[in-house]
Amino acid sequence: MTRVLLFGASGFIGGHVRSVLAADPRVAEVVTPGRAQHDLVAGGVDGLTALLRATAPDAIVSCVGALGGTATELLAANTLVASKLLEASAAAAPRARLVRMGSAGEYGVVEPGRSVREDDPLLPVGAYGVSHVAGTRLFTIADGLDAVSLRVFNPIGPGMSEETLLGRAAARIRAALAGGTGEIQLGPLGAHRDFVDVRDLAALVATVVLARDVPSRVYNAGSGRAVTAREAVGLLAAEAGWTGTIREAGAGPSRSAAVTWIRADVSRARNELGWTPVRDLETTIKDVWNAGERR
Repeated sequence: MTRVLLFGASGFIGGHVRSVLAADPRVAEVVTPGRAQHDLVAGGVDGLTALLRATAPDAIVSCVGALGGTATELLAANTLVASKLLEASAAAAPRARLVRMGSAGEYGVVEPGRSVREDDPLLPVGAYGVSHVAGTRLFTIADGLDAVSLRVFNPIGPGMSEETLLGRAAARIRAALAGGTGEIQLGPLGAHRDFVDVRDLAALVATVVLARDVPSRVYNAGSGRAVTAREAVGLLAAEAGWTGTIREAGAGPSRSAAVTWIRADVSRARNELGWTPVRDLETTIKDVWNAGERR
């Protein structure tokens, strides 16, 4: 039986990871320290080391990170968190399996039509991608530790926040329906993205946590399908029954505006771990909308 220490359980990804792990009969306990007990971003290595000694986990999962902010804030949340976990684990839980959430932003600009593989060049276009490249690299060179980084593409699903494109689109469509408005505005929607259901991602996390052997240090966590953001928002509008105009203006998020195409090659996770995404985009979009309606 496996004891898992899960950071970020109150977040979008972490909440789904917690549900999947808690439902697995091979998991004895999921320990979820909140920020009051230990803040991975603001806290120091000594406090983290003490927590690991006290909980004695078989696996440590970090769903903590930042999507936006200054370069300093991104490095603190995405790079330094990785280094703290490695340092504390080496001192207090050297046999535990470490799992962190990386990002497709590590790849940067990709040739349209290509599926990116884990050993492709990493050419991030901003501080966000750089912060995750550094965090992932620290995990890959961690001698003597069982450390795995998952390059997460565009996670979507029930409970997603307005910090994400589809979460923002859902909120604006819902407001338009309530107010009888015939138009909403979003940023540019022409880029191709690989949207992965957060529940499929959570299943991959559980697979990595519970596998006897994990051959690689890095795995892509995507759907293996690329669609335009415009198509995804259109599916959301159709599910909502809203027929208004979606106006595109302004600029996309700095972490990905220069990337017009991204699609994951997920064959490594399939071949080495037996994981494959099972939910299609249409089903996920329906669940995103219905979850918001229930709230």
